[in-house]
Amino acid sequence: MKYENRMRLKFPSRSVNESFARSAVAAFIAQADPTLEELGDVKTAVSEAVTNCIVHAYPDGIGEISVTCRLFEDGTAEIRVSDTGRGIEDVERAMTPAFTTGGDDRSGMGFTIMESFTDLLKVRSKVGRGTTVIMRRRLGRRKP
Repeated sequence: MKYENRMRLKFPSRSVNESFARSAVAAFIAQADPTLEELGDVKTAVSEAVTNCIVHAYPDGIGEISVTCRLFEDGTAEIRVSDTGRGIEDVERAMTPAFTTGGDDRSGMGFTIMESFTDLLKVRSKVGRGTTVIMRRRLGRRKP
């Protein structure tokens, strides 16, 4: 399917950049005229994906996070959040609710939240090479 528009961001894995990524994606998808609920859902999913990169991909330092968004002709938004960090050894296990490698202060609900706020969630990862999270959400046009 052909996309109508796209954008890409790259930024350091600093916690202050989570809100930047969330706001930038929201501003980009606003052109598709999503409902406030859809906009909030996408922002929440992006926040979880970027936070996972910050906490898990680069636990001992700062790395690079890339966010790519595409808007398709049918109103679908696709958001890819990628890192080149340590990767996930067992993606299926990592996607299990309440599983975390981030310590006692982490809930382990990031992937569950992403999945509940999107229509499609895919996670690709290679140990030592990084992780890409692909999320899709169909946006309905608001009624006038």
